[in-house]
Amino acid sequence: MMYNPQLETFLCVVESGSFSKAAEKLYISAPAVIKQINSLESSLGLQLFDRTHRGLHVTEAGRSLYQDAAYVIQYCKESVLRAESAMSDGENVIRVGVSPLTSPQIFVNLWPRIQKLTPNMKFQLVPFENTPENAREILGNLGQNIDVIAGIFDDTMLELRKCNGFEISREPFCMAMSINHRLAQKECLEISDLYGENMMLMHRGWSNYVDLLRDDLWKNHPEIHIVDFDFYNVEVFNQCENSNDILMAIKSWEGVHPLIKIIPVRWNYGIPFGLLYSKEPSKKVKKLLKAIEQIKEHSLK
Repeated sequence: MMYNPQLETFLCVVESGSFSKAAEKLYISAPAVIKQINSLESSLGLQLFDRTHRGLHVTEAGRSLYQDAAYVIQYCKESVLRAESAMSDGENVIRVGVSPLTSPQIFVNLWPRIQKLTPNMKFQLVPFENTPENAREILGNLGQNIDVIAGIFDDTMLELRKCNGFEISREPFCMAMSINHRLAQKECLEISDLYGENMMLMHRGWSNYVDLLRDDLWKNHPEIHIVDFDFYNVEVFNQCENSNDILMAIKSWEGVHPLIKIIPVRWNYGIPFGLLYSKEPSKKVKKLLKAIEQIKEHSLK
């Protein structure tokens, strides 16, 4: 077991509301449940429940742990399944991390040509939740549970996340906005169309490519108000739609939110898009990168 099984007992107690009801669901005695919870609290150094004569109440620490514990358990179980699958499939399965902002569409587009060059190669999609914590954990440990992720990057980002990047294309910066926004009916935007708008940009230092755009806007287009944010996730798209602000995005994110439209802008700003992989890639990842490199070279001829 890759995680503390007491976490499952903890989840059951929270959801049941008492030790005795949790014991019934788990087919063990109430004292055994209490012993597991006491042991978990001791090992974590946290009080997860307030025990009173009126009953059991989850503490703030307990509520916080509960939010993450279900994901941890599910992720660990899936990791075991992926490990078992890897044992049977050997070195031919590329595990592709996918989330709303890291679509596997690039593999769909390249798959027929990749398969011609590496006929034994297979892909396995591994879903993950796009949070800052997961980004640090997954990108810093590529090659363990996930081999590659498709996404945008630059040298600053790669250094921060401690991984490598293989550029497949250069994606132009577009503007995402609510389908009810005043500009949403346009097929392409001029920079002057953005005057008077609040433009959501990732904070300075996240990407050199974004900072180049930011500096141009500050210097030459003060009519555009820049609003910083810290991390790309679905919540940022919710904020964009609810606030009626505009959000810097790339075209491949168009399916992230059903009420968001992404429109190109007539400017020369963009960012590399490709595969993120371990600094020490496995043989199968090297084989994949070599195949894509051959496809790129052939496309340029």
